[in-house]
Amino acid sequence: MRDVLALLAAFLCGSIPFGLLLVRLTRRVDVRSVGSGNIGATNVARAGGAMLGVLVLVLDLLKGVAGVLAATAVAGPDAAPALAGAVVAAPVAGHVFTPWLGFRGGKGVATALGALAVTDARVLAVALAAFVLAAAPTRIVSAGSLAAAVAAAAAGFVRHGTAPVAWGIAAVAALVIVRHRENLKRIIAGTEPRLGASGKRP
Repeated sequence: MRDVLALLAAFLCGSIPFGLLLVRLTRRVDVRSVGSGNIGATNVARAGGAMLGVLVLVLDLLKGVAGVLAATAVAGPDAAPALAGAVVAAPVAGHVFTPWLGFRGGKGVATALGALAVTDARVLAVALAAFVLAAAPTRIVSAGSLAAAVAAAAAGFVRHGTAPVAWGIAAVAALVIVRHRENLKRIIAGTEPRLGASGKRP
């Protein structure tokens, strides 16, 4: 039961839709009606400006941090080894499948980075490096996110072998990739918008 409560705590931490709440509070606009309709930082920046986008980015990242820390505190030192993997994924799942929005949320990138920050900083560093290497030359944020997801999964297995935490990181990466499937189609088609370019989608 304690393990279940730990995962629930992590999931609920991740489920807070800061993007929706802050845009509605400051701009009286539903961010889901703007641009891509996503509640994440990129679309929030489109709906409410760059500073609001940065604020949501930080808050979404902190959801991942808080989720892992809360779950660890609830589970205690006697937690089942398999819980380590599930704890990484739970806050990201909460963000992607937030129950307050009909189980529809964001794409999970910032929350995943936050979860990695307190799970394995070296895996996080690899993911961030992959993001920069992919996003900087292309100016496509989604390309960076996809590269970061693949790199994090690979680094997780290199660092932890087949331990539960490696599978948890891989599950997060898979979730991020699935949530970016439309972006991937547009990247392949050459129609994915770039930073600094006009377009309806971020």
